[in-house]
Amino acid sequence: MSNEHDSDEYREQRYRNMLALAERGYSPFGEAFARTGRLAELREGFEEGREVRAAGRLLTIRAMGKSIFADLHDGSGRFQIYLSSKDLDAAAFESFGLLDMGDHIGVTGRLFVTRMGEKSIHVSQWTLLAKALRPLPEKWHGLKDTEQRYRQRYLDLVANREVRERFDQRIAIVRAVREFLQERGYQEVETPMLQSEAGGAAARPFVTHYQALGADMVLRIAPELYLKRLLVGGFDRVFELNRNFRNEGLDRTHNPEFTMLELYEAYGNLDTMRELIQSLIVHAAMKVRGGTVIGTGEEALDLTPPFREAAYRDLVKERMGADWFDLPLPAARERAAAAGLDLAPDWDHLLVTHEVYEKLIEKTLRQPTFVTRVPARLIPLARVCQDDPECADVFELVIAGQEIAPAYTELNDPVEQRRRLEAQAGGETGKLDEAFLEALEHGMPPAGGMGVGIDRLVMVLTGAEAIRDVILFPQLRQK
Repeated sequence: MSNEHDSDEYREQRYRNMLALAERGYSPFGEAFARTGRLAELREGFEEGREVRAAGRLLTIRAMGKSIFADLHDGSGRFQIYLSSKDLDAAAFESFGLLDMGDHIGVTGRLFVTRMGEKSIHVSQWTLLAKALRPLPEKWHGLKDTEQRYRQRYLDLVANREVRERFDQRIAIVRAVREFLQERGYQEVETPMLQSEAGGAAARPFVTHYQALGADMVLRIAPELYLKRLLVGGFDRVFELNRNFRNEGLDRTHNPEFTMLELYEAYGNLDTMRELIQSLIVHAAMKVRGGTVIGTGEEALDLTPPFREAAYRDLVKERMGADWFDLPLPAARERAAAAGLDLAPDWDHLLVTHEVYEKLIEKTLRQPTFVTRVPARLIPLARVCQDDPECADVFELVIAGQEIAPAYTELNDPVEQRRRLEAQAGGETGKLDEAFLEALEHGMPPAGGMGVGIDRLVMVLTGAEAIRDVILFPQLRQK
């Protein structure tokens, strides 16, 4: 992009052009403009000789003496326009020369095809709709600085076509998810984002203060406990596409504000969720990509069911040795440290093991893998496996080295649920969500439940490398 001095000069020139246009009767920031259709619709329904009205942003202007060609862009695509001094009012033709790339204009004219075969609009009238006082990035060669792209996403969307296409795909993915669930009888609901207790996950919340009630509140870290209340209330298939907030780090796969799909099906279980997520991913992939293979070569992802399944313990033993779970804690810590892990001094064998899984194993699981039979102590809201109470009846679906969708056979025993939450709280009973526990005592049906990281799913389906590339306005360090 131009340096600051050049940018100021460009702005001054554009400002002078704006004043000159105003003197000629062109309002720099005009009124609404009735269009015959969006540019993509004009192209699709092209009929030579048809009179049309179109509007958009000027992104190229090619003056050739008594003729001008320019490209008009709106949210749907581009269309070439043509102006001739022979059949356009002389003042209007001359004034067009005061326009700059990035300006928004409206045009009236007839559709025709140029000698080069380009569908175009032969302009008979034009009007200024909005003057751009700052130039677009690098004179339309693209916005290259990564941080600037995130901070000024609006320019990134204009300058980098592939970025706009990725966000169009994200919108289509979310639409496909909704369609899929609604077709299966799921009802979309909304639950509070401002809560008195952070529940449904183990994460540090953002804390705020509710002035009217004189009470500290938190932004939700998960909607789980409210959605389960709805199961108690008689909703048997519910989902929420929700914003969650976790006061934690920023990295390639984490943003403190993120989008989750969370859903519950009464009288279902883990098998219900396994079938559901495989079908949902196939549905979204077919809608957006036209197939279930993403990418090419050795790095290609094959999203064709059935997905591989692997037990948590088996993956750990494969990486750390068959004797791992028999090792005393000092020996396990020593082996983990030798593998490059940085361990907190108070971690027990379970936490050391989970660090091994998260840092050394999960990122190696590229093709879709259901990691099953996770230690029950890590997941207090799930039922245990019938054949082993030390394991939870859960899976974590991992794709491209990141968790996409955890799912449970849900725990609906209020007595056992209280015991587990008390253990997790370390005896601090004031941290328990008593309203949730009371709801469970009214009878929650057996159920399957699942969360799907929408941002990460979009990364998988679009091939994006970082979560910031699929969030329109990601969180950044303040300048």
